Amino acid sequence: MAHLGQPVASRLLSWEQQQADELLADVFGYHAVQLGWPDLRALRCNRMPHRWQAQAEFEWPDASHDLAVPSVGHLSMGESDVWIDSRAWPWPADSLDLVVLPHTLERSADPHACLREVERVLIPEGQVLITGLNPFSLWGWQQSRAGQGGQTGAPVQPLIAYRRLRDWLRLLGFEVQVSRFGGWTPALRRETWMQRLGWMEAVGARWWPIFGGAYLLMATKKVPGGRLIDARRWRTVRSPAAATAPVARADTTMSRQPAPKDTVEPR
Repeated sequence: MAHLGQPVASRLLSWEQQQADELLADVFGYHAVQLGWPDLRALRCNRMPHRWQAQAEFEWPDASHDLAVPSVGHLSMGESDVWIDSRAWPWPADSLDLVVLPHTLERSADPHACLREVERVLIPEGQVLITGLNPFSLWGWQQSRAGQGGQTGAPVQPLIAYRRLRDWLRLLGFEVQVSRFGGWTPALRRETWMQRLGWMEAVGARWWPIFGGAYLLMATKKVPGGRLIDARRWRTVRSPAAATAPVARADTTMSRQPAPKDTVEPR
């Protein structure tokens, strides 16, 4: 996101930090993980006893190093607790209560595999918070344009649209609880220019919210459970197949009487 300019990066970090502090402060649990973008302290207001800051393979400064043995000369070990592959997480199934993915899916080589890993490690009713750049915005357009022109110096994955991400979450059994957008001011190089267009923030939030530069999704993992049926309730219901059906008989008094024209008198 450096090619968007320092003013945009600062605004984006401030907006996402405010949203994370508000949404994650009261999330209950014991184990939480944030994967990616260590500048965002998404778990600082959360009160879970075990919180980890993880970084993925696309944030590794030198691809020639082993993933499990970071170089102290290249990294500050205080920034992250663990380095992992975003497509294969080391945590066992149903072990995490909260996962935060700040701009992780749009930088991962396989966002589908990353989301499947999130679904695997989350417990039932566990929550995930995802942020990303909106491709249908001025920020997303500039991001895509810079990636196509080779200005970033590294391969840029295509941005994931808000509606598409919602569909992916629903297919994995998640229920989206919170959806928010932010950042309607064009990505300019100077903060003074962006401040002059500050009125676009209020107008954009009111009239075209889906065209915000960044979006945020918070979803809950839903697992369908079995339902116990009371045996006494369904056994007392009489089955229609066991009921007797009346049979018509021709020799009963209820049968049709012969008409006069049907009788023959002897001569």
